[in-house]
Amino acid sequence: MYKILLTILVKTLSSLPLPMVRGVGRLVGFIFGNVVRHHRADAFQALEQSLPGLSPRECKRIINTMYLWQGVNFMEGMWYTFRGLDRVREVVEFENEEYVEQALAKGKGILALTAHFGNFEIMPMATVALGHKMSVIVKPIRNKAVEEVYNKYRACEGVTYLPRDNSYRDCLKALRRQEVVGMIIDQNMTRDSGIFVDYFGRPACTSPGLAYMAAQSKAPVVPVFVYRKKNGHFVLKLQPPLDPPEDRKPETILKATQLYTKIIEDAVRNDPEQWIWMHRRWKTTQLEGQSGVVRAK
Repeated sequence: MYKILLTILVKTLSSLPLPMVRGVGRLVGFIFGNVVRHHRADAFQALEQSLPGLSPRECKRIINTMYLWQGVNFMEGMWYTFRGLDRVREVVEFENEEYVEQALAKGKGILALTAHFGNFEIMPMATVALGHKMSVIVKPIRNKAVEEVYNKYRACEGVTYLPRDNSYRDCLKALRRQEVVGMIIDQNMTRDSGIFVDYFGRPACTSPGLAYMAAQSKAPVVPVFVYRKKNGHFVLKLQPPLDPPEDRKPETILKATQLYTKIIEDAVRNDPEQWIWMHRRWKTTQLEGQSGVVRAK
């Protein structure tokens, strides 16, 4: 029953004009952040500790805007999936897209480093709009009904969504086909699956998967973030390709993961309202005497 209601809701939203969809998204975001107050205290604490120079008023503005954008991101992502890639091309501006060709010229595919920043759901569709197939590693949604409906309607020709667990080989196969593999590494990990690197001056347990995959596949890593503009359009900004780690030694993987995390931090510092501060990024704490070195695979 729950799945049927969600399906009806998604199909109804897809038939609405975009300004109305965004309005619904802002309403959802407001309820999420101000009525349900989902991790609102955590968001304030994370922001205040990460950017201590902000005034309380500025912190409140950033957090409120973040919740609104998260609601809009979800609704827009569904809407654009239904409307097709032509509509995506109309609203996405590509900056430094020559870096894609530079990376592909190496013949190893591309590992796209990104984060829950801006409308990250638009990035796979924008990549396909550029003419490249893309696989994205995603975290499972706890509610199976929501996950089934969400995955069904965010599907897009040329985009493959892979589960976070047991998808390593599929990613390597996609890279061998000269495709783009997107990896989001700004989420908290458990001690047995992550390594600790510095993020906004505090140890954050982070997935070493991107560094491992780059080291094994020798694919270049291209940082890419989707920035939301005030007019509702987007800018997909690509940064110069990064060479893969030389090997999979623990210290090499740690150094690479720290670099990738610093790139994400710089993007968030420049536009903090576009990142998901409600995510408990520092939930896993570093034990006394525990280093950030991970066991080599």
